[in-house]
Amino acid sequence: MPLDPFLVPLLETLPTVPAEIEDIALFRAQENAGAAALTEQLLEPAPPVRSKRTVTIPVHDGDITLNVFHPDSDGPHPVHLYFHGGGWIGGTIHSALIDVLCQERAAGADCIVVAVEYRKAPEHPFPAALDDGYAALLWVAENVQALGARADVITVGGGSAGANLAAALCLKTRDDNGPAIAFQLLEVPALDFTFSSPSIRSKGTGYGLTEQTLHLCRRLYLTSEADATNPYASPLLAENLSDLPPAHIMSAEYDPIADDGARYAERLTSAGVPATFSLQLGHIHGSSAFTKVMASARAWREEGLQALRTVHDRNSPVS
Repeated sequence: MPLDPFLVPLLETLPTVPAEIEDIALFRAQENAGAAALTEQLLEPAPPVRSKRTVTIPVHDGDITLNVFHPDSDGPHPVHLYFHGGGWIGGTIHSALIDVLCQERAAGADCIVVAVEYRKAPEHPFPAALDDGYAALLWVAENVQALGARADVITVGGGSAGANLAAALCLKTRDDNGPAIAFQLLEVPALDFTFSSPSIRSKGTGYGLTEQTLHLCRRLYLTSEADATNPYASPLLAENLSDLPPAHIMSAEYDPIADDGARYAERLTSAGVPATFSLQLGHIHGSSAFTKVMASARAWREEGLQALRTVHDRNSPVS
């Protein structure tokens, strides 16, 4: 399918990411300002939720914050642990963009959403973000009663780098016999730091996210070449993908990492894990959020919400 007509002029206005970042604080500030502008212009307003609160939890050598969103209904509710994107170096849960996405998920799937402000590279390289995510999962599991949550229906999800962390968290939780994860919802996931997917080159320029930017993120996130093949950094390269949670994976057609999602779904299925994949036609990396201006973005949102609702219904206790 051709690129969505709305995205053609937009691509000409998107700022380019430099080959190197000299001032990471300035880069993040500019990125956050750009995200705020896009949120105002391109996203539908967030649906109401009953409450939102911020909590702080300890992690190795520090602490992180979590934003907790409760739907406007009585529980106990399933819990969805959400990881934002940003190339492992940027992005934040403390933004209007992530508030909208989390409130959509809380209201649309009738679940508690816990958004994780994991620490970023280069100050905190791999595996700090994953370890923070695991700490957040443990916190959820230890606080289900206080949250009004169901320990038997904890799902994870995220977009881009966040989807990478969600997928890696499922591997780590399996390996460490951690809390049970019922489902993983991976959107535009980056899953292979060796960049072996053909789409890296065929869609690597001209569509917003570039191959050059992917290499920049790898240099800042990983501390050695060996890390690129570590399954907790590159879940697609894990030798054993059995006994993982069921997955629904959504990739954008005009995205350099589109093939990562398709390949991961195939490998999960081959390992006996129920996995479905959909290629979102006409989309670029990140355009799933543009619900105010793209009908296909609204359809993308509904597909993700329906996947979560299906898991919740399947796991509902029999009355």
